[in-house]
Amino acid sequence: MTLDVKKLPGGFGRLWTAQTVSSFGDGVSHAALPLIALTLTRDPMALAVVTAAGTLPWLLFGVLGGALVDRWDRRRTMWVTDAARAVLLAIPAAAAALDALSIPLLATVAFLLGLGGLFFDTAATAYLPDLLGRDPVLLERANSRLRGAQTAMSGFAGPPVGSALLALGRAVPLLADAVSFLLSAVLVRSLPAAPARPVPEARESLLSQARTGAAYVFRDRLLLGLALRPAVGNVAFLAVETVLALFAHDRLGIDTYGFGLLLTAEAAGGLLGAAIASSLGRRLGTGTALTCTAAVEGLAILGLAAAPNAYAAGLALAVCGAAMGATMVLAPSLRQAVVPARLMGRVASTSRMLAMCAAPLGAFLGGWLAATHDIRTPLYAAAGLLLAMTAVTASMTTNRRVEAALRAAAPPTAPDASAPEEPAREGAPGVS
Repeated sequence: MTLDVKKLPGGFGRLWTAQTVSSFGDGVSHAALPLIALTLTRDPMALAVVTAAGTLPWLLFGVLGGALVDRWDRRRTMWVTDAARAVLLAIPAAAAALDALSIPLLATVAFLLGLGGLFFDTAATAYLPDLLGRDPVLLERANSRLRGAQTAMSGFAGPPVGSALLALGRAVPLLADAVSFLLSAVLVRSLPAAPARPVPEARESLLSQARTGAAYVFRDRLLLGLALRPAVGNVAFLAVETVLALFAHDRLGIDTYGFGLLLTAEAAGGLLGAAIASSLGRRLGTGTALTCTAAVEGLAILGLAAAPNAYAAGLALAVCGAAMGATMVLAPSLRQAVVPARLMGRVASTSRMLAMCAAPLGAFLGGWLAATHDIRTPLYAAAGLLLAMTAVTASMTTNRRVEAALRAAAPPTAPDASAPEEPAREGAPGVS
């Protein structure tokens, strides 16, 4: 009944709009970048370099980035990062206009965009529970709306537009993404200050703060399970993403515009998954729902690998997108509800770092398997990894663990007043 009573604060609307605009630009470049790379080379390993470059910042700076976000003003971190990414995209756009694009340039830009994404995503993840008072109901509703908008824009609307804009010139989709970052920066800058701020640890070094955040994840079986699942999943998904454009073109006979539509099918499923995530969590329990969606992801990629035509491939990607959409609403909402505010940036960045550090491995694995075996081999390998990961982490994210964690994180006083209780949660959220 509280679902109908509680309302999201007005500032959330501006945050939602900012991320919607930025996600549209991301969708444009998500479709355009692999196609731009294909105009420069058809070497799967070269394509893997571009894909992996965007994930390397998490490997190099992930935990330290979270510690910095816990020190900095989170709203300012978001808008400054978006403004910087807008300026950065002007470089490859100019190179494309001058016919000076190269794989090293694309890889460098991907790396710097990934660095900006590290700070923006970590700050946004930490800002949201501050804005909503760490209320589990509001967090789930907010993440559902954010994930739905991100999926609609980055996967449903953006990719076809990116493919179409590419026909006008290689610089056009890059400029469109730059404009989206600028608009997002303006909107984020107008957001209100978070009503709850993390309490910095006095005289504690940045490295020590980073270690504290990482240790909190690794000592907590629930948080570790939530972190390991996307880490292994990213190995699988990046292996697929690295060869997807080539797979679609060579095996399914899909042209440039059709590739954008293929990505749209995945996004359509993602919209459905984000919409039904709360219902799944209530009916099955959050832990069981997360295990089921992980299994569906593996089976869907298996179906994609065996797809005989574009229609079957689109259906498989839609099912996979639905499972991913539900997962990416339930898991972050749970993490934001059970982690103390002062550690939110570090815990979020540690969890994301594990996922993103695994991504380069997946990208190179996909390129190597495609180059040495068959273009379908990376997809079969990805499906096997996803199903194995589901079996390993199922016992770490059970309904019993989730319920215990929520009880432990819901003291009768305000979130900031719970700091003395935090040492009791250093091991597990209530169940070891």
